[in-house]
Amino acid sequence: MNLPVGYFNFHKDAFINYQLNRWYSLGYTRKTDIEHVGSRTKTFADYVAAFTQLAEESVAQNRLKNAAFYYRAAEFLVEPYDKNKLPLYDQFRDCFYRAFAEDPIERHEVVYAGSYLPAMRLPANPTSDRKKGTILACGGFDSFIEEFYCMWAYFAAAGYDVIAFEGPGQGAALRKYGLPFDHDWEKPTGAVLDHFGVLDATLIGVSMGGYWAIRAAAFEKRIKRVISFPPVYDWMELAGGFNRGLVYELIKWRSLMNFLVRLKMSSGRLKHTINHALFITQKQEPIDAVHWMLGMNKDHLHSDLVDQDVLLLCGENDAFQPPKLLYKQQQALTHAQSITTRIFTKAEHADQHCQIGNIGLALDVMLEWLNET
Repeated sequence: MNLPVGYFNFHKDAFINYQLNRWYSLGYTRKTDIEHVGSRTKTFADYVAAFTQLAEESVAQNRLKNAAFYYRAAEFLVEPYDKNKLPLYDQFRDCFYRAFAEDPIERHEVVYAGSYLPAMRLPANPTSDRKKGTILACGGFDSFIEEFYCMWAYFAAAGYDVIAFEGPGQGAALRKYGLPFDHDWEKPTGAVLDHFGVLDATLIGVSMGGYWAIRAAAFEKRIKRVISFPPVYDWMELAGGFNRGLVYELIKWRSLMNFLVRLKMSSGRLKHTINHALFITQKQEPIDAVHWMLGMNKDHLHSDLVDQDVLLLCGENDAFQPPKLLYKQQQALTHAQSITTRIFTKAEHADQHCQIGNIGLALDVMLEWLNET
């Protein structure tokens, strides 16, 4: 599958434009449809309505791959308390698994914490010269394992067994199995390794999953190689010393912090971020979302315990997890077997978060590193 190349001006708002490019870059949408949504969108509600309409039209025309990703796009910006959120999620998964029914996808339920984690296994392409190993993969803050299918299929075609899973707070782990978020990612990772009987694997963490992959590698040594795509390291490293101190002081005052965060939540992007953090943690007050973000810190990460081979990837203009965090993460990996870094550029159409604009290039870089390592 040849993935699209290019980061386009679909919308004047940078956040919405990134999301529109995100759905296009993953390879299962039509550019004309994305342009249509961009031209109709002034508010998040416009965005949701436009993608929902496109999804319904695609189902009627039996374009199920398009329909799946349009339902996913719509669900993304629906607030957690909206009655349409879960139905849109269900429609996304229904269309997805119907669209890819001929592919060798195995669906698993991994026993975990009195409930289950969803996992998807793609066996290595049987025409490959040899099976090269096992890749575990997880997404980040707001992703589902199905939406990164282009990545998992790429590695399976290259000769790797791929096991993609959702941890607590993600996808069906939360929506179907009731598991709220937990930063200790070695626990769900270990459960998945147990379920499949895997003793040697590479772990790929996409977006915020880049943080949880490093954390898992620190404590779960059946992970032999780790790809952080990209690293988080510690959110507060993006703030200056004064602002860090201010946040740590304000966090002691629950009512005041709730008031201040609510004042800021008029912004669409911040409102979405706070509400989604509360959704995945199953908490109620804005300060709980702040605590969740602060929980992704360098002390909890335990980078010094990572003794595996590590690949760190980032885009030079990543607005979410910028190169500064990659450099901090690189310096903290004091006992890694090896560290390889790659900063993608605008000239490569890969400078944005998770290389949206040229995912194919990032996959090629990962595969080359895997084959060499």
